[in-house]
Amino acid sequence: MANGDPADNFPAGYVPPAVWTWDQPSGGAFANINRPISGATQDKAVPVGKHPMQLYSLGTPNGVKVTIMLEELLAKGHSGAEYDAWLINIGQGDQFSSGFVDINPNSKIPALADHSFDPPVHVFESGSIVLYLAEKFGEFLPTDLRGRTAVMNWLMWQMGSAPYLGGGFGHFYAYAPIKIEYAINRFAMETKRLLHVLDTQLGKSEYVAGNEYTIADIANFTWYGSVMREAYNGQEFLSVHEYANVARWVDLIGARPAVQRGRMVNRSFGDPASQLRERHDASDFDLNTQDKVDARGGSRV
Repeated sequence: MANGDPADNFPAGYVPPAVWTWDQPSGGAFANINRPISGATQDKAVPVGKHPMQLYSLGTPNGVKVTIMLEELLAKGHSGAEYDAWLINIGQGDQFSSGFVDINPNSKIPALADHSFDPPVHVFESGSIVLYLAEKFGEFLPTDLRGRTAVMNWLMWQMGSAPYLGGGFGHFYAYAPIKIEYAINRFAMETKRLLHVLDTQLGKSEYVAGNEYTIADIANFTWYGSVMREAYNGQEFLSVHEYANVARWVDLIGARPAVQRGRMVNRSFGDPASQLRERHDASDFDLNTQDKVDARGGSRV
């Protein structure tokens, strides 16, 4: 591998070793949970509530995909989509418990256990979960070949593009312990290219995969809606005002009541009134948002 002139490398003089070893701190916001091996670090079962769907998650873009999907299914009258949403604190390593790893060996949120089957069906990866739910309940996924293929194209596009937005731009612009011009420029360019891809598509149709609201919209909204509105405090830097079609679509999806509810679930940041850290009943949206829990001294009702 070409190393370039080591004097020009960062830090100056750095040359990648022949074999990488885990003896250097990774730094950044998530250094305490980063490690190059998989598997559980603690023997601890995950809790199980009363509903068919047991979700273990956090209010990140990937987690919110699933809570929006479940709220949309409930809004359509699918009682089998009732769910308990348990907060997984990734900063404290909850995702490395043996119970969580049993559901998702990759130790990433979200993870879903469908207890309408015995033994429960385990589903991990957010795209896989929304697809599983769409197929199980027959919603938000066309059945004709052309329509289904379009949705799957844009679902897979989102899954492939997310690392450029979060692990790429988001990490180096907002979370890395130092600002690296090359890395920020590399991922800002790719983020803007992806926004342009989406903006061009949304100039042709009302929704991402056509003129019907589908799981492609749910999956893409959680990432691109965040980039357009709040994520990483990078909206001015990325000139998101240039993407008028994406902005129109973000407003359209964001106005859906189920989307608004789904965005609150497992949320542990921002306005306490917008946080429903755990969801075990539909009444929790009225009774157990974090501002109300705090006012009661930390107790749920």
